[in-house]
Amino acid sequence: MKSKVYLETSFVSYLAGRLSQDITMLQRQLSSRRWWEQRRGDFELFVCQTVYEECLKGDQEAIKDRLAILKQATLLPLTEEVLGIAKRLINPGPFPRKAAADSIHIAAATAYGCDYLLTWNFKHINNAQIKREAARIIEQYGYQATTICTPDELMGPDDQVEG
Repeated sequence: MKSKVYLETSFVSYLAGRLSQDITMLQRQLSSRRWWEQRRGDFELFVCQTVYEECLKGDQEAIKDRLAILKQATLLPLTEEVLGIAKRLINPGPFPRKAAADSIHIAAATAYGCDYLLTWNFKHINNAQIKREAARIIEQYGYQATTICTPDELMGPDDQVEG
């Protein structure tokens, strides 16, 4: 049985984006492409409606490229359970109200038992303090926290770039 990976919007955006001149963005784009080419087949891929909504923003060519990626993932419904977890991550949790969409990503990955949440969002999702507090809240309500990581962290040991 394959592990489940939730694809958060920032991963999809870096994967679909035109190669950037900015070195940090370029590194993330290349890492995303390497994971997609080498590892995506090892996992079941999932997204929720929030990812679709976020991917529909921007220019039409970018939207088309992101939607092509999303077609390869299973859409997870936003249930009352998911929305309830997201609400707890905001109050009393570590997420500010303006990051409600980010709390939904973690809630969906949690409620549907995804093993990993793949992201480049370091502000609210892959943030050490927020992850720790979110995991505490998730476990307090009887769920197991998903592992939040970047594509580099989800590469196999033989796929790692030396450096």
